[in-house]
Amino acid sequence: MMFRKKNDKRFDEKLVQTSQQGSLISIWVDRQTGVNYLYSWSAQGCALTPLLDENGKVIVAQIEEAN
Repeated sequence: MMFRKKNDKRFDEKLVQTSQQGSLISIWVDRQTGVNYLYSWSAQGCALTPLLDENGKVIVAQIEEAN
């Protein structure tokens, strides 16, 4: 899809975990490609990386087509 509506979200947040120290870990799913990403945030910085399975392959969720 070349053009998206302004309010269409590209990513869905699948899981969020926080710690007592204030750090955050979440999994984001790209709604266009299905790729899962691991996002980590703390006071020291943040990181985003593709989420991998036990064989080192990128985890891809099945994408539901909108009608």
